[in-house]
Amino acid sequence: MVKRQIVRARALTWLLAFGFYGMHAVAWSAEPLSLEQAWQRAEQASPKLRAARAELIAAEGRRADAQAWLWNNPQVSAELRSRHIAEPGASGSKTEGGLGITQTFEIAGQQQLRRSAAEQNVSALYASIADVRRQVRAEVEQRFVGVLSLQQRIETEAQGLKLIEEAAAMVQKRVKAGQDSKLDGNLASIEAQRARNELAVRTEQLVESRALLSESLQLPPDSLPEVVGRLTSARSYTLDSLLKNIAQRPALRALAQRERVARSQLALERASVYPDVTIGLSQERERGLEARDNITALSVSIPLPVFRKNATGIGQANATLTQVQIEQQTALRDAQAQVRTLWAQAQSLGARVANIENSILPTLEENQRLSMKALRAGEIGLPQLLLVNRQVVDGRRDLLDAQTALRLTQASLEAAAGWPLLPEVSAPASTPAPAKGVKQ
Repeated sequence: MVKRQIVRARALTWLLAFGFYGMHAVAWSAEPLSLEQAWQRAEQASPKLRAARAELIAAEGRRADAQAWLWNNPQVSAELRSRHIAEPGASGSKTEGGLGITQTFEIAGQQQLRRSAAEQNVSALYASIADVRRQVRAEVEQRFVGVLSLQQRIETEAQGLKLIEEAAAMVQKRVKAGQDSKLDGNLASIEAQRARNELAVRTEQLVESRALLSESLQLPPDSLPEVVGRLTSARSYTLDSLLKNIAQRPALRALAQRERVARSQLALERASVYPDVTIGLSQERERGLEARDNITALSVSIPLPVFRKNATGIGQANATLTQVQIEQQTALRDAQAQVRTLWAQAQSLGARVANIENSILPTLEENQRLSMKALRAGEIGLPQLLLVNRQVVDGRRDLLDAQTALRLTQASLEAAAGWPLLPEVSAPASTPAPAKGVKQ
């Protein structure tokens, strides 16, 4: 009877641990995704990144217009007139006409300023695309770490459940032999049920976490990716190197380019106060009484900037430049403060992880081995053993939670500092390919 209960309990454990895996065995990936593979997939399929790259089309169009020889197009005119002759000795109608062309020229360097603004605007968009790309990678890493942490948490819970079941099996034997009371047997059974419930909760959370990662990777709705990797990894940067790298963040580079665009636009608006010169050339034919007269005319026109002096355009450009400068200063200050705060958190979490790994957990595991020996020798009872086992499981949970928090903090720290510098990728990808091992 006791063996049957133990077998039934272990079967329920495996069902809880792998039941969801069986439900989605077709949809989940046959090969787990690494973080690099997840990044690659997200960069190909991210709607945010594709939308940011699509804005380049408009910017490239404005740059193409600005690079033309002249900003204003020439104007061609044609004229056809019918002249009624009413002089003495002559009568009738004569048809005459002419052709003309006019061209407006900018005389205050507006063309060069416009080209400079267009070039800088394209550069700002490239930096914005790089910033969106980094945001996508940061989001994917956060969700990837969430899945990886829950996968390892389930393994930890399964190990804890195994310890409790082994203790429960030993207690059941002692109860049957009359060495322990039925209360001890019930206590062991309750602890096992609580452990199974915890395992079920973590498995449900894993399904939700994988669904979020699938959303970031734009996988089919029924695909729940499995991941592989390490929660902890060595970092080679220092606080000083991160602070120096902040200025190279794509977001700040984009703001710097936008400031240059605003300066060029302000200079362009100021140069627009100077009038453009329009030069015209025309050829006309006029019919007289006895012959045709060919008339060639050259005209020059300049508007007088008396009433409207482009105060609206200059004021708007000034306001835009001021806003960009304020945004740039604020972003730089906030980034520096965020990096310092996250660095302090990462240092604290790193010390906590080291303390649990090197001091707390080894002591707890030693206590567990000693308590198992003591229980077999009858020196302690079940409550003491369950307490030690619970402390071991809690210690492993604390370690995993601290490692997860450290990894997420490091990811946020690197995103805030723009570390590491990523190669520029501007060309939009074609139809995204399915991730390796993920069935469509």
